[in-house]
Amino acid sequence: MNKLSKCLMIVAMLPLFLSTATAQTTVAEGVITTAVPFLRIIPDARSGAMGDVGIAMSPDANSMFLNPSRLAFSEEDYGVGISYTPWLTNLKVNDIYMAAASGFFKIDDQQALGASVKYFNLGAITFTDESGFTLGDFRPNEFAIDAHYARKLSEVFGVAVSLRFIYSDLASDFTAGGEQIKKGTAGAGDISLLYRKGIELGEMNSKLNVGLNISNIGSKITYTESAVKDFIPTNLGLGVGWELQVDEANEIAIYTDFNKYLVPTPTTDDDDGNGVEDYKEKSPISAIFSSFGDAPGGFSEELKEITIGAGVEYWYDRLLAVRAGYFHENAEKGNRKYMTVGLGVRYNVFGLDISYLVPTSSQNHPLDNTLRFTLVFNFNTETPEEIDN
Repeated sequence: MNKLSKCLMIVAMLPLFLSTATAQTTVAEGVITTAVPFLRIIPDARSGAMGDVGIAMSPDANSMFLNPSRLAFSEEDYGVGISYTPWLTNLKVNDIYMAAASGFFKIDDQQALGASVKYFNLGAITFTDESGFTLGDFRPNEFAIDAHYARKLSEVFGVAVSLRFIYSDLASDFTAGGEQIKKGTAGAGDISLLYRKGIELGEMNSKLNVGLNISNIGSKITYTESAVKDFIPTNLGLGVGWELQVDEANEIAIYTDFNKYLVPTPTTDDDDGNGVEDYKEKSPISAIFSSFGDAPGGFSEELKEITIGAGVEYWYDRLLAVRAGYFHENAEKGNRKYMTVGLGVRYNVFGLDISYLVPTSSQNHPLDNTLRFTLVFNFNTETPEEIDN
């Protein structure tokens, strides 16, 4: 492996070397890989407490990170969310973190606009050559800036479109293998849908939510002039949720998400003999369609590429929430398995959510035994409304 590959591998793997997704590296055949995997990290502590679900959750200021179409159903006129996620705390690392902010406002009862930003600071790194000579210090970082438009098409169906600018500075201005490393940039977009229908169950009210989000549909990204471009983490997410208001003081909701990458399954095939695996030469659009049938093991392997998250949320008097969840990934596709728990409080316009990740397998996770925090501010309302029809 040349110096360039080593440099990019170290930096790209740093935030996720204990999980499954890595950038600019060659891994075991069949394990999905992408560049800028931070795009799939969920900053919202409410979702983080329920197995990283959220595609079909009730709307809030952080809807944009999982399903922006939820904004069309918001009962608040506008809101703001701020999240902080420390990274690799189990390894006593204190300078790697993700910060995120989001905000939205309702144009009218049918439409909403939103914006969000996600920033990943990978800490300070000292680069050395193969002889151990110091080349210099660097602070790699990545961020994405989004704009969202959501609209109700009917009383029960909403849609949203999102645009995203992606920036990744892993080791710019350094030279390795005779090549200058540069900043990586890409553009992407999301298309999301939400069906939200009220259902009466005797004297109790409930809502059925079904959500869909195709995220990060966009260009590839590279860090050198000659390097083969890498796919960004295009993803298909399907979520189902059921919210039940038991009485005036007690509410409970159950959510489940299914996610699958819409990027090629890695193989070692090189039919044209140019030294580049065939799957890397696909265009982003062709990769989306072929991703449903390109796994070497056929349909059974395609099913293994689906991750599952499930969570439950209990509210007392819309003031205190208790949450728990579980995330599962097939052992052949990364083997991430973990439980999550968390709390939420709301008082007037202010809200605080906290989540904690509990590892349940030998596969370590960068957020093992880590607390995530989210502040939420909902405006133009004094008390949250009850679930209604």
